[in-house]
Amino acid sequence: MKIINRVARSGILTFDLEAFWDGGQIVELDIEPFLFGGLVLREKEYRAHVAGHRWESYDDSHVAVFCSTEAIIPTWAWMLIGSKLRDRARSVSYGRRADLLRDWYTRALTTHDWTKYSDRIVVIKGCGALAVPPSAYLAATLALQGVARKMMYGEACSSVPVWRHPK
Repeated sequence: MKIINRVARSGILTFDLEAFWDGGQIVELDIEPFLFGGLVLREKEYRAHVAGHRWESYDDSHVAVFCSTEAIIPTWAWMLIGSKLRDRARSVSYGRRADLLRDWYTRALTTHDWTKYSDRIVVIKGCGALAVPPSAYLAATLALQGVARKMMYGEACSSVPVWRHPK
């Protein structure tokens, strides 16, 4: 008896969101130590902390910049941090790790060429090793609805129907 792989013959395309991630390390940078008492930004001292910080430790990393206290941080202070990270980090986002991942996937999916999925059945792969944010699944769904014929979630052999183009 010959075994036939019906999934392979089905023409179903798998859309893997994990493939968008470049594998870089994510580092969170809390600016609380740059503040007087962790709460007050004094410009001269803040600039001294920024100038003396070891920015090379962020080389080739994704950096999520945030403040862990309730301090009121002026906009220029975030800009100053960004100016130090621009030529060192792979990416920089305001917020925590989850915010950085959301921003990364938003940029990647906005610029993705979706024509490959035109009038096709697509499975958005789930249950991977990387924690892909739900916002990425939402963005991929919205984009694929514009081109695909049918969309599912999971694996081609075991998927949950999500959407079908109306006939």
